[in-house]
Amino acid sequence: MSLGAAGFDTRPKLLQQDAVEVLVIGEAREWVTVEYAADAVTAGRKKALIILGHIPSEQDGMAEFARWLGTLVKEVPVTFVPAADPFWAPR
Repeated sequence: MSLGAAGFDTRPKLLQQDAVEVLVIGEAREWVTVEYAADAVTAGRKKALIILGHIPSEQDGMAEFARWLGTLVKEVPVTFVPAADPFWAPR
């Protein structure tokens, strides 16, 4: 699992590992990670890529961070403001 945008060069390196068959990521550079996964499958390797999207992959962690930060910083209100997923937002 590699959520958000945690270094695009690391994703192909993770997929290169024999022990990794499925990689769940936040977002990808289509011309790097997605193509690597497609090439690996074409080459007969057991690989899969699940792309959640940047916002959905980080939102719950940010909500938890805001809750945690509010316990440390009592002088200033800490409020989590959720971001809508731009690809699935109702119109």
